Formats: sequence, structure tokens, C-alpha cells
Amino acid sequence: MFVLGLQGSPRTKGNTSILLSTFLEEAQRIGAFTQRLDVARMNISPCLECGTCDEEGFCPVDDDMEQVYPMLRQADIIVMATPIFFYGATAQLKALIDRSQALWSRKYVHKLVDPGRRWRRGFLLSLGATKGKNLFDGVTLTAKYFFDAVGASFDGSLTYRQIENAGEIAKHPSALKDAREKAGEIATPFLKRKKLLFVCTENACRSQMASAFVQHNAGDKIEVESAGSAPAQEINPLMEEVMGEKGIDMAFRKPKSIDEALRFGKPESIISMGCEETCPHLPGVARHEWDLPDPSGKKIAFMRKVRDEIEERVDKLLSPDIVEKQEA
Repeated sequence: MFVLGLQGSPRTKGNTSILLSTFLEEAQRIGAFTQRLDVARMNISPCLECGTCDEEGFCPVDDDMEQVYPMLRQADIIVMATPIFFYGATAQLKALIDRSQALWSRKYVHKLVDPGRRWRRGFLLSLGATKGKNLFDGVTLTAKYFFDAVGASFDGSLTYRQIENAGEIAKHPSALKDAREKAGEIATPFLKRKKLLFVCTENACRSQMASAFVQHNAGDKIEVESAGSAPAQEINPLMEEVMGEKGIDMAFRKPKSIDEALRFGKPESIISMGCEETCPHLPGVARHEWDLPDPSGKKIAFMRKVRDEIEERVDKLLSPDIVEKQEA
């Protein structure tokens, strides 16, 4: 599983950083893969309000958000951490939040559903120097709408008043303990899922579709990854189009190697699709073969046929685990 931390303070070793690091370290200790982004050190421009994301579903601004969008889609848990600046998030973090409008548009304008949306969870960590009663009202509302835009539930917050001097959060009677306990509470259910890896040659079509169907229908029970023995540079645009016909959003997915997929943990089962002798053989891991033709380079009708066969196979695969399919 993957926990993504968004550190919004310009002070990369300040109180916000300490609190977020404590959360992430505990998640990693119990088995999660974690990554922290120091947003203030990234090149993220403010939203231009150009309307391109509503029209095309993508932001045209070329900067570090191109790295952030795939992480937001891949994360199981997103932790937003910020000090309070004028009753809100820092400007640097707010730029990232505003640019998530591209993800909001894909869901609410283009009517596409991110396969991980039903299961992803969001959590807020925030500190303020004053003791005002309404100190965290603004940032809490921002967090709720940000998490909705990126496809995560809002699972609450840890907020602390009158934290200002360097290292002061570490002297708080419960803050770091609270962060560790909350990390365990949120991450543990994800760590109990079965692990499944789909592998094909390029990780651009078949394995991507299979993993998306599993994640969409059973992401709370199965941690699914996909990989390629010789990964392509980008996913196949026809694959993205035919999955969109099913309402499933494949944007911001990137082909990855088998080694990259395994960094999230050793799977209990591998399902290979045509990579033959280059597919991995891991000790103690069950391996199954789905004999599916490679739709790369074929017409869209052929891609649809392969998509439908994969969906049928996934339904059969999940039948013991799924009592009821929910609509997005």
C-alpha cells in the first residue's frame, strides 16, 4: 500500500514536518510504502483558470504537477499537512490544491470514475500559532473539497493550537503519539488486503485494464498492481478510450517495470498475460496464465473485445470475494 504525504510548510524541518514525518514513519514501520512531497520546494504554478481541464480533462501547465497527479491516483492514503496562514493552507500547498481541479473535472464534468476513488482515504494534519476558536475551520473545508477532488474520503484531522516555536510540536503532551496511533488506525485495514500482480509485456493495455477492474470492484479487499516485462513509455490511448466507455478513468497511469511494482510488497498471486518466459517466477507465489491476445497496434474494435474478456475474467476471479458491486 502507498501513503502520500503533502508537506505544505515552507519550513521543511519545522513543526508541520515533524508531525507529518511521525505519521509516515509509523505507516512505514507497520508495512506501508510512503513518500513525502515538500510542496514548497516544488515548481507548481497557480491555476490559470483557463478552462482547459473542463474542456479536455487535463491541465496544460507544464510543471511538477505532472509528477503529482499520478501519485494522487496511486495513493491509498493522502495526508495533507499544513500550518495555518490567515486561517487557511499555505500558498504553496494551495497552488497544488487548486491545480487538482483537473481531477475534479474528470469526475464531475467528464463523468469518469477513478478506480481507487471508493477506497482512498484522506487525512489532515494542521498546526496554528494562536488559540482562536475558528482557527481550523477554513483549512478543514479546503481539505474536504480537496480530498473529494482527488478521489478520497475525508477521514478527519489532527489539529493543534499555539504551536509556533521551532520543535514545539515534539514537546506537546500527545501530538506525536496521536499521529502514530492515527497512522496505524488508517493504514492497518489496507495492509490486510490480499496482494495481486497482473503482468504483461508493455503494461500499456491488458494488465492495466485488469488491475483497474479489480481496483474498482474490490480495492478494499485486494491490493492490485500491474507491471510489464518490457514497459512502454506511455499507456495505450485506445485502451484509455475503451475503458472510458465503461466510465473508468485511466488517466495519469504510467507503465512500470516488475521491480517497480514489487516495491509495494510481494504479491500472493501473479496473473500473466502473454509475457511468457519473461514473467517473474517468485518463490512461494502462485502464478496463473490468462491467454489473452495483445491488442497493441490493433483497431479499437479489437481493443474492446479484449477489454470485455478481461472484465469477464475479473468478475469470475472476484466472485468469492464480492458480495455486492457498488455503483460509483
